[in-house]
Amino acid sequence: MVDAGIGRLLISSLHQGIADVSPSRLDFYENWLSPSGMRDGRIGLAPLGAVLSFLHREEPPSNDQIATRAGVCAADWTYQELSGLRRWYIHRLPLGLRSRSALGLGKRLVLATVKQSKVKTRATGSTAVVEIKSPLFEQLRDPATVPMRGFYAAALQRLFAHCAINADVGVDGGSPGGWNLAVTVTGARRPGEADEA
Repeated sequence: MVDAGIGRLLISSLHQGIADVSPSRLDFYENWLSPSGMRDGRIGLAPLGAVLSFLHREEPPSNDQIATRAGVCAADWTYQELSGLRRWYIHRLPLGLRSRSALGLGKRLVLATVKQSKVKTRATGSTAVVEIKSPLFEQLRDPATVPMRGFYAAALQRLFAHCAINADVGVDGGSPGGWNLAVTVTGARRPGEADEA
């Protein structure tokens, strides 16, 4: 799946999520998430599919916690890559424009994880729908895509928090090769509250 452009961000954040939530299982997962693959930013579909399939089969609540933690790590790293000026500017925007900035950062994150993905956003009022179509979902069976849905939902929710916005993000239905995230903005966060999220 190197052809689909699986990015270093996805590999590294999955590795970090496993290390944070289930460190005793890290050796097992490193059979597929090799340090050389993370360093080079190259991993094939088969190893990634194995990792996602095994994550789906982990005992609850670890299975959901690993994907959620990986999504939070990816969002934190994506936000930290922004220049200080851009972060400062985002926090000075009105709520509606901050929401659009968070959606734009979400699109950037999806493209950094799987480069050939297609992301469409539709925002109306305090709600938005993010449609993600990825070659990763076209190639993997449904159960193996479940952790990625949680990954992207957690990442987008964290990006909204970084933009000082309270938002609920959930997985909504989808089409073959993709699915949707439903976003509901519930208000602005107080300054400094985003760091606690």
